[in-house]
Amino acid sequence: MECQPNRTSVTVKKEDSESGAIRNVFALGLVSFFTDISSEMCFSLLPTFILGLPGSGAAILGLIEGFAEALSYDLRAVSGIFSDKFRKRKVVVLVGYSFSNVVKPLFAVAQSAFDAFVIRAADRVGKGVRTSPRDALLSESVSEKQRGAAFGLHRTLDQTGAILGPLIASALLLLGLTVRDIFWLSFIPGLMAILMLLLLVQERISKTTAGFELLKGVRTVLRGDFPLLLLVVGLFSLGAFNYSFVLLNAKEANIADALIPSVYALINVAHTLIAIPSGLIADRIVKEKVLVVSYGTFLASALLILLWPGDYLFAFLIAVVFGIYDGITNTVTRALVPRYAEAASASGATNLGTAYGVYYIVVGSSFLVANIIVGTLWQYFGSSAAAIYSITLSSVAIVGMILFLSYQKKNL
Repeated sequence: MECQPNRTSVTVKKEDSESGAIRNVFALGLVSFFTDISSEMCFSLLPTFILGLPGSGAAILGLIEGFAEALSYDLRAVSGIFSDKFRKRKVVVLVGYSFSNVVKPLFAVAQSAFDAFVIRAADRVGKGVRTSPRDALLSESVSEKQRGAAFGLHRTLDQTGAILGPLIASALLLLGLTVRDIFWLSFIPGLMAILMLLLLVQERISKTTAGFELLKGVRTVLRGDFPLLLLVVGLFSLGAFNYSFVLLNAKEANIADALIPSVYALINVAHTLIAIPSGLIADRIVKEKVLVVSYGTFLASALLILLWPGDYLFAFLIAVVFGIYDGITNTVTRALVPRYAEAASASGATNLGTAYGVYYIVVGSSFLVANIIVGTLWQYFGSSAAAIYSITLSSVAIVGMILFLSYQKKNL
């Protein structure tokens, strides 16, 4: 009698694999959920806190945010390459999350803008170490067709924590705690995140290790259309200010300091609501088209700052529009990178961490320039000058992305 394959066994194994993938995405989302509660308890208060320190101002705020984020993005390249080389993602992710969650509460002892600069940079070191390996781990947990949804789910859990963090901070301020008290308390959800990562997240990396070389890996991911995509993304990032300037606009609109965290929470509510829908849409249509929508939404937020600077009600609307932009961009770009990396490499996801690293280093370098320029323009010429700068660069980037899509269509 001819032996037939056990179809039931194969089906069960496939279902177990899919179930494990979903659990891994959800577990990573929970880690980000607790980390963002911790982070946003601090970051929702940080712009106002820094501006109140000796020797500070909008230009210093831009320098701190720009340098810290650029450092984070540059380190993502290193950690992504490292995780590709040694085929260990979870341990690198653990080191990054642990370092950030231990460092953040030290804002409570900052006495000057320089102290805040050092602590903010140290926190971003942890962010930089964990991000590329975590994104690669997420990508390798699901198929290409599910990545938009997976990153959307992850962003939703992440941003739910980002909503709760500012609301907790605002509530604690209204109860009479000081900003420095809240910084110390941020350690509690940070510890929960570390425990979740240790207990629930599983390593799901492919086992291909043969022939990995640093320069060869970078050259491999830069084949094809990826450099053109990076050019457009980098151009956009040169004009993209971060959330700190949305909160600075709210402060200039005379919104009370105790309510500033609520404005930040509003950014994160919009981010959360758009994350899964934008991921699902991106899975169904060309992801680059969704990026055009994202860039247009950022352009709208800059236009609102230009037309209604320091307006009380429009400060809340700007927060919502900026949150929508942030949610689409963070979901879609992270789901987009693997396709270019896999198209450039016959080994599929072998250099996925490297691809994320290269992407982040381009964005981070541009981000440093953007926030220094925006902060300087804001301090010395006002918010309108800063907004005009961002409007100009984002408009050029939108045109660039449309041309890039046209180029891809001609070469199909």
